Amino acid sequence: MERRGVGPLIASAFVAEIGDPGVFHNGRQVSAWLGLVPRQHSSGGKPRLLGISKRGDAYLRTLLIHGARAVVRTACRYDDLLSRWVHDLACRRGVHKATVAVANKLARQMWAGLDHA
Repeated sequence: MERRGVGPLIASAFVAEIGDPGVFHNGRQVSAWLGLVPRQHSSGGKPRLLGISKRGDAYLRTLLIHGARAVVRTACRYDDLLSRWVHDLACRRGVHKATVAVANKLARQMWAGLDHA
């Protein structure tokens, strides 16, 4: 399975770091482990999302961010669903937040591909 923004280096580093994908219950746990989603401090049913944490493997997170940066940079060249979503998100929120969102999406999709393989 090929994915834009994920090459052999990122894929092999992801598989090496994750090891057993069954350790994680869902994709959000993988993203939280990598430090790609906001930390939560919730109480009484009211969720409070804090900033992006720097937990997890810095090398793998850096690779995912670089791959996502390539997807964001080239989104205007394609007309598929992902590219339209990335372009709209970059216009609404900014390029840097869109890059982290794409890295988050890539990590979740890669985990799902490992989990079902």
